[in-house]
Amino acid sequence: MIFNGKCWKFGNDINTDEIIPARYLNTIDPKVLASHCMEDARADFSKIAEPGDIIVAGKNFGCGSSREHAPICIKALGISCVIANSFARIFYRNSFNIGLPIFETPDAEKIKEGDIVEVDAVKGEIKNITKKETYKANPIPPFMQELIDAGGLLEYAKKLKKE
Repeated sequence: MIFNGKCWKFGNDINTDEIIPARYLNTIDPKVLASHCMEDARADFSKIAEPGDIIVAGKNFGCGSSREHAPICIKALGISCVIANSFARIFYRNSFNIGLPIFETPDAEKIKEGDIVEVDAVKGEIKNITKKETYKANPIPPFMQELIDAGGLLEYAKKLKKE
């Protein structure tokens, strides 16, 4: 699976309250959640991000509470994937459970806002088209890739039940 998109840059320790503020957790509607994605980190993000764009961050992205709303709002906004130096473990698991591809690389800081990148999920390769550089990311393990391909854990389970 290949992802291409324009990058939006965020810093270290972006927590789930910055990804989707708690004041919006009274809904589970993905469209409503998407309209508030990253609102406390960048107020206009949901209005300026476009489908296929990529979030890039530093270390510990998704720290804080374990709310599944955080990766749901990112995916519902149309963000194709998230690249970071590291992810909080619960966010990491929740992302795969809902089918949001995420990639860890020590080179995330080399990617600047506005750069166009191409991510090869199988090879674990990030090509910065803008800078003509290539970075290594942890490839998505085969089972996790099956979750992404299915659209998340629930869809994967439905698929297994049919088989």
